[in-house]
Amino acid sequence: MLNNIFVIRFLGFLGLIGISLLFYSILMEVPHSMQEVQLPEAETQVYSVWALPSEEVTGRVKKLMGGLRSEFGGPQFEPHVTVVGAIRLNEVEARDKFQKGCRDVKKYSATVKKVDTGTFFYQCVYLLLDPTTEVVEASARCCSTFGFNSSSPYMPHLSLLYADLTDEEKKKAQEKAYTLDESIGSLSFQITRLALYKTDTEDKSLKSWEKIEEYNLSTN
Repeated sequence: MLNNIFVIRFLGFLGLIGISLLFYSILMEVPHSMQEVQLPEAETQVYSVWALPSEEVTGRVKKLMGGLRSEFGGPQFEPHVTVVGAIRLNEVEARDKFQKGCRDVKKYSATVKKVDTGTFFYQCVYLLLDPTTEVVEASARCCSTFGFNSSSPYMPHLSLLYADLTDEEKKKAQEKAYTLDESIGSLSFQITRLALYKTDTEDKSLKSWEKIEEYNLSTN
């Protein structure tokens, strides 16, 4: 009888040791496992910085853009002058760089030289702007903050139509722009705001394009 009790107690003691060793091994493994866990990287998107004209000029240009779309098609978008071209970042980085870049830019003037046409979808028909020092410097300062390097010299412009047209159709659209607004080729306006936009250039419908943040420029 005593032998049975001893055996039972001994087995119970061994069981406690086994359970203790099991918990100890689990606790030892937890830090190791935690070190192996890697947090997912923040999702990146394509962003651009746009210069926005005054409300009055925006309304005038929108009317012209609508007239062109009614005949030549294409998606609707806000009148703007691209300051920083498409660059891939996560949203936190994009917002931070946008705020820093805007602080170095003051309100500035822009003047249209002519209605012109380009060679691809996003530069189908546009208002070519005079590349004055202040226009070019506004872009250069923001591009520097974003670390954006363009493969070609900055060509300031305000797009009127996004579309894939033939050269003949582009010429007709160019002529219609002057018909719809005779003095548009000599328009001068103030750039008073910059905006950060999400602009996936693969999405030609522009349905995924979205304004993320806007900044009112100071005068001094």
